[in-house]
Amino acid sequence: MTSRATSQVAVLRTRPETVVEDYGRLMRLVKYDGALPRDQDLILKLNLSWTKYFPACSSQPWQVDGVLTTLLEDGYDRARLFPVENRTVVTDPVEGCRNNRWSGVLARHGLPFIPLTGVEWTVHRFRSPLLRLNEIFPEGIEIPTMYVGKNVLQLPTAKVHGHTVTTGAIKNAFGGLLKEVRHYAHEFIHEVMVDLMLMQRELHPSVFAVMDGTVMGDGAGPRTMVPRVGNLILAASDQVAIDALAARIMGFDPLAIPYLRMCHERGLGVADPRDIEIVGDADAAALDMGFKTRRSLVIWGDQLIRRGPLRPLKRLLLHSPLVVWAPFASNVYHDLLWYPTLGRQRIRAFSRTPWGRLFETY
Repeated sequence: MTSRATSQVAVLRTRPETVVEDYGRLMRLVKYDGALPRDQDLILKLNLSWTKYFPACSSQPWQVDGVLTTLLEDGYDRARLFPVENRTVVTDPVEGCRNNRWSGVLARHGLPFIPLTGVEWTVHRFRSPLLRLNEIFPEGIEIPTMYVGKNVLQLPTAKVHGHTVTTGAIKNAFGGLLKEVRHYAHEFIHEVMVDLMLMQRELHPSVFAVMDGTVMGDGAGPRTMVPRVGNLILAASDQVAIDALAARIMGFDPLAIPYLRMCHERGLGVADPRDIEIVGDADAAALDMGFKTRRSLVIWGDQLIRRGPLRPLKRLLLHSPLVVWAPFASNVYHDLLWYPTLGRQRIRAFSRTPWGRLFETY
């Protein structure tokens, strides 16, 4: 009988008073420095799902602080650390860096923020037979030249997503490896998530993920969510396993989520919770928070065009010069309608929690 593959995921409970130190304890539990050698360059891929700050939406400042504090305490060279994030048609990485309070954290640790809009991109020919991206980008897949040969540390948050059910370490690569027109991939998003794993296997000697679940996102992710205090942090070198465990904690069956099941079936990681070894707090890993993924108005509209009754208009609406209507509509809905009303109410409620008070200290 052949033995099944297993993976380790570290899980810890945390609180605002100790979260920075707890990140160090978390990363060392799974011997992160074995996955990310000190003598190799390391990209820290931040997660910006909204230019504005909204709880659980983007990398938390204490998450960035905890990871950088750990790396520098453990002897990593500042000159070999590269904190990056990309833009989408509806996000601005430089403004998002300020709004999400990363800029002060990075400055305190002596590191610059590198927007991927300002680096060289090049077409990379992947050897792996990708499921969808070669078809979506027939002229070639452009990636940041600086990514080739560097290790990557993903910094996602635990939240739901209207396209992918849940989102985490694997989806965070979507924002770094593809240009701002990556929304073309939404129609085949689960296959594209598998492609991202195949691409990273070719590009990077190693990938590690540190996920923040201190505040998680329930409902209509990745932006118009209901923040739920989770008091958890997770880390693993297996991106599939950390996403699967986070999905289970949120209340989902990981193997019922297409991208996790497909990655598991292809040997790209472990998505079966029975084969994930928990180090740290096993009781915390057994939580079921009962989240439900819902579609925001914008994602509902996007899916009507890509896979619904408006599909005959897809090329006209999303792949022609008329596509400018889509980011305009998204910004109007998210920034001008939802954020000042429901968003503000939820931020006010969050600000009264210990995590909300911690955010204000950054």
